[in-house]
Amino acid sequence: MPLILATALFMENMDSTVIATSLAAIAADIGTDPISLKLALTAYLVALAIFIPISSWMSDRFGALNVFRVAMVVFICGSIGCALSSSLAQFVGARFLQGMGGAMMGPVARLVLVRATPRNQLIDAMAWLTIPALIGPIVGPPFGGFLTTFFSWHWIFIINVPIGILGIVLVSFVLPNTPERNEPRQIDRLGFVLAGSAFALFAFGCSVMSLPALPPQVGAVAASAGIGLAALYVRHSLRTEYPLLDLRLLRLPVFRISVVAGTFFRLGQGAVPFLFPLMLQLSFGMTPFESGMITFVGAIGALIAKFMCNWIFARFGFKYPLVLATAISCLGILAMGLYTPATPLPVILSILTFVGFWQSVFWTGSNAFVFADVEDKDAGQANVISQVWGQLMFAMGVALGGGTLELVHRLRGDGPLQLADFQTAFFVVTGVAAIASVLFLRLPRNAGHQLTHGGGGH
Repeated sequence: MPLILATALFMENMDSTVIATSLAAIAADIGTDPISLKLALTAYLVALAIFIPISSWMSDRFGALNVFRVAMVVFICGSIGCALSSSLAQFVGARFLQGMGGAMMGPVARLVLVRATPRNQLIDAMAWLTIPALIGPIVGPPFGGFLTTFFSWHWIFIINVPIGILGIVLVSFVLPNTPERNEPRQIDRLGFVLAGSAFALFAFGCSVMSLPALPPQVGAVAASAGIGLAALYVRHSLRTEYPLLDLRLLRLPVFRISVVAGTFFRLGQGAVPFLFPLMLQLSFGMTPFESGMITFVGAIGALIAKFMCNWIFARFGFKYPLVLATAISCLGILAMGLYTPATPLPVILSILTFVGFWQSVFWTGSNAFVFADVEDKDAGQANVISQVWGQLMFAMGVALGGGTLELVHRLRGDGPLQLADFQTAFFVVTGVAAIASVLFLRLPRNAGHQLTHGGGGH
């Protein structure tokens, strides 16, 4: 089950890493600049944040595998739209459509697995779910860079079509169908409008505040409106019996720390896929293929970690591995801000592999840890909240990295982006991500013990 469900994660992760490698080529072809293309990255993540909240309800109402299949079809259509785009607006719209499909694929797969797996086996199941997904980042950068350098960037989206069709066939003929629930929980329509609008306006506002094509005031107004709608949603959520996102779960201490610490970590990590390939191409003079061959090695370290994560958390618990994993990941981002064209390539590759290992430890552990003190009946809500907030923070990370890069560039004056601009952006996002390590230090030593020592239930 986890291996077949991971087809969707494979497609999503390969797509995101391919796009990051090919940003400069796409920007040149559709007549925009690479920094403006961060709006396309943000559009995908915003679509996830808007539609993930109804993924649990959709699964209960129409059956998880039915929703999963339709979501893959939508993702394929979005991929075709990206390949046919000839302007920034068309590309952003196609990426948003992809995000609508992705909003159902990943969370529904994760929810099916959480509901079917005993808690003490959840770490192992999550590892199996994400191992095929890690093949995407391994294959994506070099393959996408190869296509972009020697053929055309359009092909990096067309390859999603056969992969998606394969996933639909496997899900349809191999996995048993999960029937819809007779009486699914009533959907919170007002909450969906408030939360979706808040996410979209805030993420859009933060992204466009540094876009050369739009006045900063547009972004400020949109972000402020998003914050206002978010405040209205919080009030609505606490007064509603079945809210779209049940914020009352934040009363649970482990769940709360997982979400808050993950917020800062994702803000920092979300900027890296945008900043690092651009720096290698614009400041180091590499082709998309060369930068892709470098960035993919982090996924090799991540793949190795998947076979060791269960032992690490069973042996040492959750607190200290999470602290160590976030701290090493932050040092990896800091190192990116210290690289120059003269830095020996073996040094860069070694650091990326080592950091990729510990990043994988964090993602595997945190994906299970977030359910540590959540009751079975609330697992769907916990899954939705963590997924929505995580994707929104990744979008904010892109905005943070791109905004810092643009701000430093403007303060320095005219001319092309320089290496010093990228270095400053890396230093800023490192400081933000490092807050996660401090917050995880506040966890009790035995936090999450039920995930590694028995703990019955599903």
